[in-house]
Amino acid sequence: MTAMANAIRTLDVAGAVARRAELEALLVDAVAHGASVNFVAPMTAEKATRWWNGALADHAAGGRVILAAFDGERLVGSVQLMPAGQENQRHRADIGKLLVHSAARRQGIGAALMQAVEAEALTRGRTLLTLDTETGSDGERLYLKLGWTRFGIVPGFATVADGAHRADCSFFYKRVG
Repeated sequence: MTAMANAIRTLDVAGAVARRAELEALLVDAVAHGASVNFVAPMTAEKATRWWNGALADHAAGGRVILAAFDGERLVGSVQLMPAGQENQRHRADIGKLLVHSAARRQGIGAALMQAVEAEALTRGRTLLTLDTETGSDGERLYLKLGWTRFGIVPGFATVADGAHRADCSFFYKRVG
């Protein structure tokens, strides 16, 4: 994927539903290639379908925003913005499920998705963003490079994608706008 072919789009509910099979395949691919995104091997299409059932229902209810990266018309990445629902936290949102297809990694797609989701958050009045990732991961290096602040590490927080052991998790925040 060339930088010129890189297109990031916010998917409305119909667009996300239309791209559902690609989103599910992206999740399966990401976990199969070691992404620490709440799943362990074996990552199956059935697990991806169940997860996306809930994510798309939440999207339809306004509980999340889904952004996708495209190479031409092929979906190669995604990220989600989950605005906090608490009355006293209308300024805050969580970032989740930054996924880039294994065949499209190391081409700036993750950074482009993060910049786009930060801009989307700002347009929605969300100026404090949080996320977490496996300590020492490619994701952690990306977030640090993009100016996110790590505010803590929890030892053994989650089982890694291969299911073999637990990994530490780094928690980050960023003020935008």
